[in-house]
Amino acid sequence: MKRFVIVGLGNFGFAVAKSLADNGHDVIAIDRDGDLVDRLAAFVSHAAVGDATDLDTLRRIGADAADAAVVSTGDDISSSILATMALHDLKVRDIYVKVISNDHARVMHRIGVTDTVFPERDTAIGLATRISGSALLNYVRLGSGFSIQEMGVPNSWYGRSIRELDLRRKYDITIVALHDVLTDKITATPDPDYLLKDSDTLLVAGNDAALERAAKVK
Repeated sequence: MKRFVIVGLGNFGFAVAKSLADNGHDVIAIDRDGDLVDRLAAFVSHAAVGDATDLDTLRRIGADAADAAVVSTGDDISSSILATMALHDLKVRDIYVKVISNDHARVMHRIGVTDTVFPERDTAIGLATRISGSALLNYVRLGSGFSIQEMGVPNSWYGRSIRELDLRRKYDITIVALHDVLTDKITATPDPDYLLKDSDTLLVAGNDAALERAAKVK
């Protein structure tokens, strides 16, 4: 079990905090809005009303013992910067920040966050990918230019083994899991001699350009 501190309890912060708590982690949440804190309090280890830019407040709620933090202060860029700096001062190792623009993301990377999350943009990219007619079905961005995507099995790959397809060499992508949509069974690190079926989808990882090339295979 890890300890996480969540700063800002709007829709994004609330969802992250509850998901982490549901997975058995120790979650500390803080927001200046008492109503938002009350809404989450029943789901997490500790929810507090307070100013997350203040070091003493963060220490008091136990943020200095957190393994990681998620900063989600809505449109208040200055608060996200100050809260991040305070968490740095407390030696929180990994800090993830929800950003609202590319400029916001650039500033946060300059002050040394682990990564930034741009939910609206990432959701839009994922939707565009799904409805554009390519083989890609779902999209999860892991970092700049890198993602994990679910794709249908192209017709030319039916009945062929993962080993035979040699996707790492030919397309610079890696199959991390198989999903049989008929049985809803997911197989992680599948057998390289497994023969692909038309009911399979592939969870593949790679840079976006490589995944785009693979998605065009018929």
